[in-house]
Amino acid sequence: MKKSVFYFLACLFSFSSCIKHELPDYQRTEKEQIKDNVSFVFGVDFDENQDWCTTTAGEVKIINIPFDVKKVQIIAYVEDTDSTTSLFVLNECDTNGMSEVSLNYDAPKNNLGLLASFISDSKKTYSFVENGVADYASRAMTRSSASDYTLPSATPKIAISPIESYAMERGWIDKEYLYTMYDYRKMAANDYSLTFKEILRSVIFSYFKNGRSYNNLPLVKKSGFYNENAYPITTGDEPIIVSPIYKCDKAKQYGNEVWNSELYYYYFKESDLEGKNPVEYISHLPKYRAIKFNEHFGETEDDVIEKRNAFALVYFGDETPVSGQEGTFHFPKGYKIGFMVRANTVSEAPKKQGELYGDGRLNNKINKWPNFSSSKLGTDGPRVAWITISDKLFMTWESGTDTDFNDIILEVEGGIEPIPIIPELECNTYTFCFEDTKLGDYDMNDAVIKAERVDETTVKYSIIACGAYDEIILRNINGNIIKDGVELHGLFGKGMEYINTVQGQNDAIVTEIIKVDKDFSFLNESTQPYIENKTKSNIVKLSKKGEDPHGIMIPFDFRHPLERVCIKDAYKEFNSWGKNSIISTDWYKRPEDNCTFKFTNGNQ
Repeated sequence: MKKSVFYFLACLFSFSSCIKHELPDYQRTEKEQIKDNVSFVFGVDFDENQDWCTTTAGEVKIINIPFDVKKVQIIAYVEDTDSTTSLFVLNECDTNGMSEVSLNYDAPKNNLGLLASFISDSKKTYSFVENGVADYASRAMTRSSASDYTLPSATPKIAISPIESYAMERGWIDKEYLYTMYDYRKMAANDYSLTFKEILRSVIFSYFKNGRSYNNLPLVKKSGFYNENAYPITTGDEPIIVSPIYKCDKAKQYGNEVWNSELYYYYFKESDLEGKNPVEYISHLPKYRAIKFNEHFGETEDDVIEKRNAFALVYFGDETPVSGQEGTFHFPKGYKIGFMVRANTVSEAPKKQGELYGDGRLNNKINKWPNFSSSKLGTDGPRVAWITISDKLFMTWESGTDTDFNDIILEVEGGIEPIPIIPELECNTYTFCFEDTKLGDYDMNDAVIKAERVDETTVKYSIIACGAYDEIILRNINGNIIKDGVELHGLFGKGMEYINTVQGQNDAIVTEIIKVDKDFSFLNESTQPYIENKTKSNIVKLSKKGEDPHGIMIPFDFRHPLERVCIKDAYKEFNSWGKNSIISTDWYKRPEDNCTFKFTNGNQ
């Protein structure tokens, strides 16, 4: 790509900053020529103290690890461009029975904090890293039991008469009755610690990102705990407690959609389904109201995590209940519990009214109903996701149409079997971008390498692109395929041509998992990849303080600029950061769509 083309200095400024060029001036040193070229291409002078580093490194000591914890992780908590958040694994290791381990890490400089996770066979517990230490003893709260609550003294009873479901009113089903109780079963609940609230928010909203632009249904299905599988099973040894802890419905803007809703539940034995159509059978089961959300949440309350009330579910036997029938707070063992949210929004009725089931098989009609039909859930899409955080079980509901599955959050505890639904987090991605000639155009795509720290002795490298006509040699990676001395074009099976730098190209990336030492760091020069332009006898390493940005490592899944597009044009905030390293520190998250490369066939 960078052919040495000699221009007369007088003609220099007739060319765009995106044209490949070199600026010979035999009256000036090479360093001065490079500086002139940088000023010409970028149009600014960069801060001489800019070190071009977007990454930080450190070590975390993880202490008081119990014997049942099999693995520990260091996790970065980072903010996305749309004010959502993400969690990325920086490093992990097996504990091998040790009560204390140390893990080093590389992380984005602008992270919001570090967490440690402790993983056993059935749970994942979190603790914040403070002063380089993560202590299992200071982890978030563990699973509660019904003994933590004072149950109502009065015996719960069925109220006067049931009401018909909206589905029954609309003729979707011939018989479905909803029951309420005389006894009010609200109990006081102890709130979570501030630390746990922060962990809860970071985990849920990093996994189920908030907003209409996210379709989180694939994540729900990935867990496997949806539709016919999304039923907790009763243990028979203590009451089942449900606590609403969060709602977000934009209150009066959308008619208080959550505030005007109610939570119902139903139950059955698996043996009851034998020889029956499951959907038809479950549809006809009695549904019992557990919570009126407007008797718990404030009318304008929004986006607040707080546990202040709890509600005990009641077992009324297996027959159709009658008015005044008494129930018990103890379910027999082996029953399946299902949940439904009844949307009662008065404004814009009836299009915002209907029963929304966690079991998507029961949503065949409502998912086609006005207001709910735009949810991308299809005819049988579930309305609830389950997630386990620090041994506590949560339901996260999609009660509207944006499919983010975080409109209502409830904790379920007590007499149900544990459900280890642990979100899998992605490893953080680091992108290495290089400019292969001394007087270049700085499209930073002459070699693009991505890396993930899989665990303390494993790194996954991927060669993404090579925007060069020159012979580019890879250095300082020691795999079997991706290795020191390999020529990048040959690695792709190509000749001297552009590879994945011109839109429309979709050459398969080259990936290899490589073993490293435990003390490996991407910030250590001895373990950083770099390139050699063999055609021009030029070594290109990551840039240091006072140098031009010919090599940059970015702690992000970075979209590299298209061929002959300067990085300042592909990322409009790059120059601001170059002039002042404390400004626009997350410049790399905001690419210009038409100036950066996008794979179109899933290669990346």
